[in-house]
Amino acid sequence: MRSGASGSMNRGSAGSIGSAASASEYRVCSNCRKVLRQEKRIRVSQPLTRGPSAFIPEKEVMQASGLNERTNLLVEEYSTSGRLDNITQVMSLHTQYLESFLRSQFYMLRMDGPLPLPYRHYIAIMAAARHQCSYLVNMHVDEFLKTGGIAEWLNGLEYIPQRLKNLNEINKLLAHQPWLITKEHIQKLVKTGENNWSLPELVHAVVLLAHYHALASFVFGSGINPERDPDTSNGFRLIAVNKFCVCDLANDNIENASLTSSNFGIADSLSELEALMERMKRLQEEKEEEEASQEEMATRFEKEKKESLLVVTGAFDDEMVSTSDVSRYIEDPGFGYKDFARRGEEHLPTFRAQDYTWENHGFSLVNRLYSDIGHLLDEKFRMVYNLTYNTMATHEDVDTTMLRRALFNYVHCMFGIRYDDYDYGEVNQLLERSLKVYIKTVTCYPERTTKRMYDSYWRQFKHSEKVHVNLLLMEARMQAELLYALRAITRHLT
Repeated sequence: MRSGASGSMNRGSAGSIGSAASASEYRVCSNCRKVLRQEKRIRVSQPLTRGPSAFIPEKEVMQASGLNERTNLLVEEYSTSGRLDNITQVMSLHTQYLESFLRSQFYMLRMDGPLPLPYRHYIAIMAAARHQCSYLVNMHVDEFLKTGGIAEWLNGLEYIPQRLKNLNEINKLLAHQPWLITKEHIQKLVKTGENNWSLPELVHAVVLLAHYHALASFVFGSGINPERDPDTSNGFRLIAVNKFCVCDLANDNIENASLTSSNFGIADSLSELEALMERMKRLQEEKEEEEASQEEMATRFEKEKKESLLVVTGAFDDEMVSTSDVSRYIEDPGFGYKDFARRGEEHLPTFRAQDYTWENHGFSLVNRLYSDIGHLLDEKFRMVYNLTYNTMATHEDVDTTMLRRALFNYVHCMFGIRYDDYDYGEVNQLLERSLKVYIKTVTCYPERTTKRMYDSYWRQFKHSEKVHVNLLLMEARMQAELLYALRAITRHLT
């Protein structure tokens, strides 16, 4: 286990980005924190559920965060907004992990690093906008202005410096099809004359992009509600209006016959739990008896990868209409993971994890170019992968290693990443179809996640266990994006 980041962390400076322009022509919706032009008219509703999450009863979250003094201390030390936001409250169901998460996020946003502070928040906005995540966009619009960002940039991409615009392509590919990233993309960014990126700056940007793509998955997967902030800084005037809010996750208004609960099977949830426990036990016994051959393992991976492409596709209308106000921060909004599965071109190439691992390659490259962040990310990945309370719903003293590994590896499988020593037959045994639909949606199309999907799998499990699933999905996704980007940077360097 590597030690945590050494030495004291020095707070980063705001850089020479210029002071915030007058924000008098903007308003902020008091419900969803959306920044609006003064003349813009928008109608918003109150969330259907109070509390931090539309999916989890308020009292369950409040009990965890309210009674936990450690959470409050962490927020004081590592929150950039200085308040206990909804994401932190839901994550506080797992305080050990929360500490790793907040430390690494605070480091990339506030500590000494290659990028000026306003750039960091604008990159977070660009990343969150790829998934229409108004929650994160609004949070970082506030932070962008607080750290001296130029208000005009919030009008959209045509108002930002060319240097930031040049990140559009890698933002798009990382978010949806990271396997397409090549050393040519890296070369283009670092060799563009006056608008070029240094390698340390680019690594900082890539870490931020991957972090906020993955965090958007957590926001939608956990049904994070808009913040309820009674007032605001930055001179914005709050408006309270009613009727309909496009970023209200609680609406759960994607109605689709193919996703109704009857399609998820009508087995009694208790027997589902017992069946899962039984399958875990049987797999463990089979493992001890005989191991599958390398050829068989490779075949099982290819089969699982192919099948993962078919999960969810066709369950939605062809085009998702973006009703959110964040489209000004993205280029090519139609580009997504779905393009790949539908084109019917050559199959998704396999990335052999052994050829480029986080532990042996990614970690040292990140640490060399952007000191200490490698340690913090490494600690966070290990924390979520090893986190266990040895419980499954009502059962205690259960070894859940097999289940955690299946969740993590299934996400990597959807991005074409294969572990030679893993039997992908386990994924099919352990992850029921409704859970696969949920994982695919949260990881690849998080903005489509609904409460019905969240409720449909593991119906006997506690909400804290489902939040743990979301943390695993988030970190697996972030690591997958980083592996592709860092491999391309390594190839550029060699």
